[in-house]
Amino acid sequence: MTLDFNKGDGLLPAIIQDAQTLEVLMLGYMNEEALTKTAQEGKVTFFSRSKNRLWTKGESSGHFLQVVSIAEDCDQDTLLIKVKPIGPTCHTGNRSCFNTPYNQNFVFELENIINDRYEHPVEGSYINKMHHKGVHKIAQKVGEEAVETVIAALYESENEFINESSDLLFHFLFLLKEKGYTLEQIAKNLEIRHGQPRRED
Repeated sequence: MTLDFNKGDGLLPAIIQDAQTLEVLMLGYMNEEALTKTAQEGKVTFFSRSKNRLWTKGESSGHFLQVVSIAEDCDQDTLLIKVKPIGPTCHTGNRSCFNTPYNQNFVFELENIINDRYEHPVEGSYINKMHHKGVHKIAQKVGEEAVETVIAALYESENEFINESSDLLFHFLFLLKEKGYTLEQIAKNLEIRHGQPRRED
């Protein structure tokens, strides 16, 4: 990369983005030394303007940002760094320093589509029909799709397994909406449970 550090008196803004969800997590600043250290160690290191030194995100909390890719913008004066975050990024404990919606990939977008179908029902649509049949029918459908996914995993092709898994995930999102819950609540619960001792069956 040919970067222009002169525009910002030796510093470049670095946008940090979750490589999986594409959610913007934070903004920091890097000098040449911070960028070199980031590239070499695979963990995001900034130049802290308040501390006037290099600062590796997570050096005290353990919530490192593992580098997936680094890109420059068209003017060579801004960086976009995609990362795998280890724990929450913000010092407040939130996953992001920005109050962005939790719908940054298609799974979350699909959840929004289902929500929209509830708020703006389309007569004759599948979601509208199932919604009127109620939670028992939707839950039954999740059970059926789960069984079909297991069968596909054991006995059918990769394509069949992917299709059945997609049906299962769609109906699970549907059931979450019917019950009044969100995928974000499930994700947060999984995060809380992560690392806890597994319960014996």
